[in-house]
Amino acid sequence: MASIHPDKLPAWTLLAPIVALGVDLALHGTTNALGGAVLAAALLAGVMAAVYHAEVVAARVGEPFGAIVLALAVTVIELGLIVSILLSDQPQPTLVRDTIHAVVVLVLHGLAGLCIVVGAIKHHEVSFRTQGAQAYLTVLLPMVAVTLVLPNFTSTRPGPYYSGAQLAFVSVVCLGLWIAFTFVQTIRHREHFTPARAIEEESHGPRPESRIAWIALGMLGVALVAVVLLAKAVSPFLQSGVAALGAPEALVGVIVAAIVLLPEAATALKAAIADRLQTSINLALGSAVASIGLTVPTVAVIAWFTGTELALGVEPMSAVLLTLSFLMAIITYGTGRASLLSGIVHLILLAVWLFLIVVP
Repeated sequence: MASIHPDKLPAWTLLAPIVALGVDLALHGTTNALGGAVLAAALLAGVMAAVYHAEVVAARVGEPFGAIVLALAVTVIELGLIVSILLSDQPQPTLVRDTIHAVVVLVLHGLAGLCIVVGAIKHHEVSFRTQGAQAYLTVLLPMVAVTLVLPNFTSTRPGPYYSGAQLAFVSVVCLGLWIAFTFVQTIRHREHFTPARAIEEESHGPRPESRIAWIALGMLGVALVAVVLLAKAVSPFLQSGVAALGAPEALVGVIVAAIVLLPEAATALKAAIADRLQTSINLALGSAVASIGLTVPTVAVIAWFTGTELALGVEPMSAVLLTLSFLMAIITYGTGRASLLSGIVHLILLAVWLFLIVVP
């Protein structure tokens, strides 16, 4: 992402959401490949603009509220993509599972691993607050367990499905965990999520003027509307493209997760380069916590109204890899310092997961 200017917004961030809306209106309903490519480009531009404006607002409010603003924006984008596919002519019952699974792995291994590697190469060793990092894992682990693993072991309905009552209860649990965590992050133990050492400048860049922050907030709303509308138009092309390649359906969830995490990954990497791994962790793990805590309840309500089936339980091999992921994360975030080796191990585990999706 481009650097934040305290007294102005780049022209592209103002034009991109408006152009994206125009593209959606002009090409809505198109079925040709060229139209699909234009829609996809407009979607990516809208996502980048939305995250930039969220970053401006985040820079104004400061940490740890900034990470929450970014996580919420990313979650809205994720919901737009997921719901558009669930309500399409080709609903994919495993999409929620695949996307959440992909977000968790991409965050724990891909984004965190890359940030650690980049930070360690430049600063030899990077530091962070263990209280904050472990708080994320404390909430994320039960969220993943009840959402992606437990459906395979309940008896009211054969896995990987929850019954209606079970899905409602799990949705309340995920939402409750997210609310409790947000309270701890912003009020009770806010200091656990701030950089371990004092720095003069906020992690998202110089603090923008109030006027710029308000404009960014308004443009964030426009950009999110554009992204949600474009997601509906792009989803058929995404599904047909994966099918044409002969790839597993799970790849759709990986692509959705990659789209929503890509802009935020740039911000996290920028923080890691500046020796602010705590901010990188806040952005990465915060996205995963918000993804489950807000996406599952929202999608559950939509599924209940539309009668859509949600297959949430992962395959045994995926459950083993998730267990390994959390064991590695607990080791990495348990010391308050991370080296090049731990970052490389995380990236290798990401490669293993991606390979086994294509070659199960």
